[in-house]
Amino acid sequence: MECSKVLSISTVYPRPGEENLGVFIKSRLRHVSELMPVKVVSPVPVIDYAANGHRPSSIPHGRQDGNVEVFYPRWIYPPQGGFLNSWFLAARLFPFIRNLRDRYEFDIIDSHFGHPVGVAAGLVAAALQCPYTITLRGNETMHARAAGRRRWMSWAFRRAARIITVSESLRQFAISLGVDPARARTIPNGIDSDLFYPRPYAETRARLGMPANRPVILSAGYLIERKGHHRIVRALAEVRANGIPAELWIVGAPGREGQFERQLHETVRECGLGDAVHFTGAVKPETLAEYMSASDLFCLASSREGWPNVVHEAMGCGAPIVATNVGGIPDMLPSTEYGITVPPDDQPSLARALSDALRKPWDRERIAAWGRARSWKQVAAETASVLTEAAGTRPQRTARK
Repeated sequence: MECSKVLSISTVYPRPGEENLGVFIKSRLRHVSELMPVKVVSPVPVIDYAANGHRPSSIPHGRQDGNVEVFYPRWIYPPQGGFLNSWFLAARLFPFIRNLRDRYEFDIIDSHFGHPVGVAAGLVAAALQCPYTITLRGNETMHARAAGRRRWMSWAFRRAARIITVSESLRQFAISLGVDPARARTIPNGIDSDLFYPRPYAETRARLGMPANRPVILSAGYLIERKGHHRIVRALAEVRANGIPAELWIVGAPGREGQFERQLHETVRECGLGDAVHFTGAVKPETLAEYMSASDLFCLASSREGWPNVVHEAMGCGAPIVATNVGGIPDMLPSTEYGITVPPDDQPSLARALSDALRKPWDRERIAAWGRARSWKQVAAETASVLTEAAGTRPQRTARK
């Protein structure tokens, strides 16, 4: 039987100058492409208001990424456009995808994130009379606070042949917006086990310049408010006041969600932790795995997440976890053998959890085995099965509420 052909749409697929953008989407699609044909359409905004009005330049209109052909059409949307941004995106995508279909007869549109791409995919698929899927990855609950975006996401979700979610909490969110539970599937992300595995603790620590006689907490992610590095800095001050001479190492570069790096450095100064907090900047994935292997603890204090791969990857390197109880993190940490969860924005609980975790003996081999248990190949097989099912369905016809 001939494989279904997939056209995937994502505004956060890696592109020149931003190769770390949406690497979790690239990882899934790269492995899916080993099972069925995949092409990617990744629209690039002419003016990126989500990145402080940045004007992307020197980005080609297409390139070959392994065995996946990627297209980068330009699109325009107004600042503060709200739910209308989905319509602006759909208006740009429809003629592009209609023309692309003449030489690539795809069977299914596979879209990533509910807004604006998922809604735009629903509009384009309705015009082309083809089935589509939407993968929910975490920011949909935030967008749902706005009535217009919530209404149109509900419309698009209910029409989709399948909704894929990276966590069970997102699946329940989709169902709350009217999705038939039988059409909502949870497929968590995986990790690259060839990259994220335990390195020798002491040797790696010495090579990275980490202290040999003080505990190290690692935090990784863009230097944006949502990732909560500043919360960990404040918690570190309490941990050290309680007699644990820990240090914090932060791996990451400024992100697209506003300039927060200056505030983060100010928090370090306010807490008097200039000698105890280290910023490494962005690093390659293999170097990140070394930092994870050499740390005593990995901490993620985000206010919102979908399935944060960085937690999964840290566990793959044997690091115990302290993380906020958001998104898929409860699924990632099914017991206290792997880490401790705390409520978001609860500073005392975070400081207490870090202190407890630094005093607790951990079985790093057991943690690594759990973290490495789910590969991208497994994710791809599950995704390909859902996409094949979806490709064989007729477009859903539901009224807009």
